[in-house]
Amino acid sequence: MDIFSIILIIFGLILFETVSSIDNAVINAQVLSTMSERARRWFLLWGLLIAVFLLRGLLPFAIVWITNPSLGPLEVVTASFSSDQRIQEAVKLSAPILLIGGGTFLIFLFFHWLFLEPKRFGLRGERFIQSQGVWFYAIVSITLAAIVWFALKINPLMAFGAVVGSTAFFITHGFKENAEQAERSLLTGSQARSDVSKILYLEVIDATFSIDGVVGAFAFTLSVPLILLGNGIGAFVVREFTIHNIERIQKYVYLKNGAMYSIFFLGMIMILDSFGFHIPEWFTPIVTATVVGYFFIKSRLELRQI
Repeated sequence: MDIFSIILIIFGLILFETVSSIDNAVINAQVLSTMSERARRWFLLWGLLIAVFLLRGLLPFAIVWITNPSLGPLEVVTASFSSDQRIQEAVKLSAPILLIGGGTFLIFLFFHWLFLEPKRFGLRGERFIQSQGVWFYAIVSITLAAIVWFALKINPLMAFGAVVGSTAFFITHGFKENAEQAERSLLTGSQARSDVSKILYLEVIDATFSIDGVVGAFAFTLSVPLILLGNGIGAFVVREFTIHNIERIQKYVYLKNGAMYSIFFLGMIMILDSFGFHIPEWFTPIVTATVVGYFFIKSRLELRQI
């Protein structure tokens, strides 16, 4: 991998982590506004360290380990930072399982947003699709059935990986829905909550959003060190948004659309890659930057009209 590809991948990871975590930053800012100054400072320091080093740091290794049960935890770490051909080959052989599972997760995430979640309509057809929200479960079920059907012809473990990806989506979706209800009670003051409980709530939110970002990162590269670097920098950028610029960022109303369409393309890239289609290393960052850039410009144009 040449230096240009490395820089491009890291840039793509930072951009994706940032735009996909905007909702997380908004929630953090809203809940932090209800907390004491001391609790806010604690969360913005230690909470970020937990989010970056514990969640985003360990999760990539955990995902690689799950898809490589023949390797121990220490061997997975070794494989990520060494050039041991035996271990590298084992990781490479398991890559399709990881990619198809992650791709399925991201595709489900996109369809849920497209069909069911409230949004600012950025493209033609989005309003109509959302009015047909009842079709979400049919669409994802058919999608999963198709992926599993083709995967079974290649490797049954790939089919299992796709099922695991769909399962992971519904589990994390359940956590997010519960977190949204908790957020409403926190902000309305319908239930008295201590600062400690609010910090724990924010850590859970960070954990669920971390899964989206880390899974999507594997569309850019299978190199865990690059994922750690890109996602880590992205997490610091999100922290700055949380502290200083969240109101300004919220004015760019189509950034969420950019994040979700990026997730769709990343999911498709991961699934195609798992089936053996060669995707150049530069393609994923370019697609992400193009999609996010389009919706960023669209947001700026709308701001000028206000």
